[in-house]
Amino acid sequence: MEVRELIQRRLFHQMVCRQVYQKPWEVVHHMGAMQAQDYYASLLAVGLRISRDARATAKLVERDIVKKKIVRTWPMRGTLHLVAATDVRAMLALLTPRVIRSSAGRYRQLELDEAVFSKARGIIEKALAGGKMLTRLDLYLIFEKEGISTNGQRGIHILAHLAQKAVICFGPKLGKQPTFVLLDEWIPGANTFDPEESLATLTKQYFSSHGPATAHDFATWAGLTVGDAKRGIG
Repeated sequence: MEVRELIQRRLFHQMVCRQVYQKPWEVVHHMGAMQAQDYYASLLAVGLRISRDARATAKLVERDIVKKKIVRTWPMRGTLHLVAATDVRAMLALLTPRVIRSSAGRYRQLELDEAVFSKARGIIEKALAGGKMLTRLDLYLIFEKEGISTNGQRGIHILAHLAQKAVICFGPKLGKQPTFVLLDEWIPGANTFDPEESLATLTKQYFSSHGPATAHDFATWAGLTVGDAKRGIG
C-alpha cells in the first residue's frame, strides 16, 4: 500500500474525513478510547468526528459526560482517556494491571505501597459515598487530614491508581474544576470480566477506527505486549 492511500484510509476510519455519528458517546465507542490528557482538546477531538447535522459543540460533548455516557479516566498507558461508559470496566480490567506493574519503581520513589493505597481507598470511598463529587484539591485536603501526604506527585499517583483499580473516575466539572466520583455509583454495573472477550472487542474497535495498522501499532496504542496484540487479532 502506498503511503498516501494508507493515510487516506486511516483518516476515513478515524472519522476525520467522514462523520456518521450523531452522538459524542458513539464516536468515543467507535474509537475505543480517545486521548484526554488535555481536557479541552479532547472535546475538540470528539466534536471533529460528529456528523455536521448534529452541530457539535463542547457543551454537546460535555453533556454526554454529565449523562454518564462518556467517562474520563486512566484506562491505558497511565494516560487520561475518554472511554464509553459501556466499555470502561472491561478496558480497565484488561489494560491497567500492566500499567500498575510498570509503575512499581515510581511508587517506591514516592513511598507508596499497598498499605497507603488501601488506606487511601477507604478514605476516598467514605468521602465520595452517596453520590458526592469532590475536586482533586478537596480530596488532597482530606488525605492530608488523615495523615497521607500528597506532596511530590504522591496525590495524583494515588488518584490514578485508584482509578485504574476501578474505584473512582472523573465526574462532571464543578465550575472550571473537574471532580471525582465513585465509579460504582457513577456507572453502576457488575464487574464481570472475560479477558479473551475484552481483548477481542478492543482489537476490533482499534482496527475498525485506526486501521490499516499492525499488531505493533495496536500494542503501542493500548499498552499491550505484541504477543497479546497478535492474540487479539487471532
